[in-house]
Amino acid sequence: MSGSCLCGEIKYTISGDPIAQALCHCLDCRRISGSLCSFNWVLPSQQLTVVDGNPKTYTNASNAGNAVTSHFCGNCGTTLWRDGPATQGMVYLKAGTIDNEDERVNARAPVAEIFTRRRIEWVQPMEGAQQKVDLV
Repeated sequence: MSGSCLCGEIKYTISGDPIAQALCHCLDCRRISGSLCSFNWVLPSQQLTVVDGNPKTYTNASNAGNAVTSHFCGNCGTTLWRDGPATQGMVYLKAGTIDNEDERVNARAPVAEIFTRRRIEWVQPMEGAQQKVDLV
């Protein structure tokens, strides 16, 4: 499976399946996505390989106070994934960057919503998804 940023400068491949799919309602994800939340595939970092381009990084303190690094395209600004010490070797790949020709994307609904204490009040919990006030 493959994916890329909006302009196509950064391309990646994924080997294997994600261990989870999650909607994140943290303030950082809302800001970097420009939306109500972000849809993430959670996978071990060794399953993600950048095959073209060189993502830029930006590290800040998350809402929980942990260092988190955004990996993004320096040309178009697309955030591709985030990681940090608190993710314990996992990356939170922005699912919107996955090439949607693969039917596995459509078959993988979120199994969890994280940082629900930050969810916009008029957004309803996703039926069947585990609700987590914070990351864990």
